[in-house]
Amino acid sequence: MKTRDRILECALDLFNQQGEPNVSTLEIATEMGISPGNLYYHFHGKEPLIMALFERFQGETAALLEPPGEVELDVEDYWLFLHLIVERLAQYRFLFQDLSNLAGRLPKLARGIRLWLNQLKRTLSNLLARLKAQGHLLSETQSLGQLVEQITLTLLFSLDYQRIIGVEGEVSLVVYQVMMLVAPHLAAESRRAAEHLALRYLQT
Repeated sequence: MKTRDRILECALDLFNQQGEPNVSTLEIATEMGISPGNLYYHFHGKEPLIMALFERFQGETAALLEPPGEVELDVEDYWLFLHLIVERLAQYRFLFQDLSNLAGRLPKLARGIRLWLNQLKRTLSNLLARLKAQGHLLSETQSLGQLVEQITLTLLFSLDYQRIIGVEGEVSLVVYQVMMLVAPHLAAESRRAAEHLALRYLQT
């Protein structure tokens, strides 16, 4: 692995474990066993490091946020989409642990996060519209708009809430929470199937 990639991996681990404000570039260099000058050669400070990690996060979620429109999706594919999104959020959880503070300090990151969130909400809206077109969803458009907001908030902050109350971040619990948000909007048969699958997630 190239030194640049090793620095990113080390920074990601430390940011996730200790919180980004509590980690300096010197500590990252020390953890890696390299000189601060070597780290500075690749990243001129912590802001470029954070932005590089955010760009990597964007790259890893890009395909998820652009599901192919021509492919017929099974109902379980929607829950798999949620699972994969939550896995990525957990992998880069430092970005969302103190989002308002981090975005306030880094305007470029704030703009990037807003664009990413808009893309996430468009994708969620599109997937819910597909479920409605297939007869699985019964709610009106206005209710689905509120549902998209509730799902987005749960995806962003549920892992951090778990951390605050002293629970290890559980991807399966977040997926369960989102599924139970969607379940009341589903037709009877689809709701039963979703609730059954949600319980399986909770038990893993």
